[in-house]
Amino acid sequence: MKRLIKRILSKTLIFLAKRKLGAYGEGLVVNFPCKFTKNTFIGCYCNFNGIEISGEGKVNIGNYFHSGKDILLMTQNHNYEGFAIPYDNTYIYKDITIEDCVWIGTRVIIMGGVTLGEGCIIQAGSVVVNDVPKYAIVGGAPAKIFKSRDIEHFEQNKILGRFN
Repeated sequence: MKRLIKRILSKTLIFLAKRKLGAYGEGLVVNFPCKFTKNTFIGCYCNFNGIEISGEGKVNIGNYFHSGKDILLMTQNHNYEGFAIPYDNTYIYKDITIEDCVWIGTRVIIMGGVTLGEGCIIQAGSVVVNDVPKYAIVGGAPAKIFKSRDIEHFEQNKILGRFN
């Protein structure tokens, strides 16, 4: 019974996500409530467990993306260099790009203007304010590289089509 309820909830969340997204590929999975915008474009076989996309900036997410819970992507900030202080009533929009096979842990914040390179991993609780290169494993606030994936192993799994 519990399994059936979970499946029905997931199908409902997928339906709601598809209505909000700008575009999406096949194999979309949404397990927990998410907030998307029409400026969000998602590749194939992406798995969401609770993400909020804030602002009107563009978000591109590649294929085989996986997220933890309580993720925040911020694509819009107040204009602090406008005609008033501390900020005026205009906004600064910055896009976010997430390449293929990226895994983001729980309670991560990603600021606008950032690109997450293919195969990178973002440790739970991190605040990402700069681009993350391919295969890097980052963590902290602000997030810093502390390790890299085994590139040869990653590429071999990709060639063999070993995706989850």
